[in-house]
Amino acid sequence: MRKFSVFVKNDAKSQNIKTKITERLLAHNYVVDEEQPDLVVCVGGDGTILSAVHHYLHQLESIEFVAIHTGTLGFFTDYTENEVDRCIQDIIDDNVYEVFSSYLLEANVNDYTVYALNEIRVENILRTQVLDIYIDDEFFETFKGNGMCLSTQAGSTAYNRSLDGAVIDSGIRVMQLTEIAGIQDSKHRSLRVPYLLQENRKVTFVGDDFTNSFICYDHKNLSLDNVSRIECKMSNKRVKFVRYRKYSYLDRVRNLY
Repeated sequence: MRKFSVFVKNDAKSQNIKTKITERLLAHNYVVDEEQPDLVVCVGGDGTILSAVHHYLHQLESIEFVAIHTGTLGFFTDYTENEVDRCIQDIIDDNVYEVFSSYLLEANVNDYTVYALNEIRVENILRTQVLDIYIDDEFFETFKGNGMCLSTQAGSTAYNRSLDGAVIDSGIRVMQLTEIAGIQDSKHRSLRVPYLLQENRKVTFVGDDFTNSFICYDHKNLSLDNVSRIECKMSNKRVKFVRYRKYSYLDRVRNLY
């Protein structure tokens, strides 16, 4: 018997879909297990998936995710709200087309580790943040502005895109470093454009004063008061998306505009 959980957005439409999925899967010898599921069915949007990933963060290797989006756009979701019956039947038939892995970022902050599927941002909206940036412990540049965004391939279409970062093709395991409102003048210059880094790189942000700054990781955040150094790299943790039909990344990108 396969154990499953349905993780949903808190709205009536998604809750009704959860009820339907649960009833159908229970009728086919699936077992509800919200603590240690084998399969997590997400209903909502990409934000719902991010919440589910962080909820099951320390069990990711034993879980597969599939998602239905009830909004207007979902990069991680394979089914629309009009395809609920097909999604359920695909799960029951279990004819897997592929299992796609999306690796997380991790950042170490004062011996505390945070993880992100989309991006990690060091950000200050109250004053200019000064950051010394090191790549593999080699000094790269000093940045002045609101902050920096380090994103994954999956996150290239999220916050990174609003910063005019590059959209990265599916399956390419890289990190992307993008400025947030960088200051450019006669006294100071920084790279300005996005920088793509190999997956084995380490990016370190060093600052004399992170007061009022935050590290934002997906939909979560942590104060950087009393912090002077943040080390980021690609994690070994991954999210496994099970796909029961062919997936078109280009189709998802076209739906962005």
